[in-house]
Amino acid sequence: MGNEILKHVFQEMHSKIVTGVSPDSVMDALVSKNVISGDDYQRIRQVSDTGDRCRDLMSLLHASSHPQTFIHLRLALLPEYSSIVDKIDDNLPSLTSQLQHSNSTDGKRLAVTSL
Repeated sequence: MGNEILKHVFQEMHSKIVTGVSPDSVMDALVSKNVISGDDYQRIRQVSDTGDRCRDLMSLLHASSHPQTFIHLRLALLPEYSSIVDKIDDNLPSLTSQLQHSNSTDGKRLAVTSL
């Protein structure tokens, strides 16, 4: 499961995540994996509203250059938010098929050859 595919799924599910997730335990896991810095952690922890804290975290993650940001985010959500992870996983096959379809012509998959 690729980070970029997960990034798109998280983008599509943004409103569900910011209204249904308290980011505190997720941030703890992301700090331990060096996905977010201690400074970012402290800055986001200062935001009093849970929804705003989650929005700030998601904005930070979408701007992240860490190669496994959304893989680690999915794993961090799993213990407390398995129903959200199930919805994320449910969106993966449809997104994968959309990506494959966008790389095809007349319903046929394009073949890439190397020279």
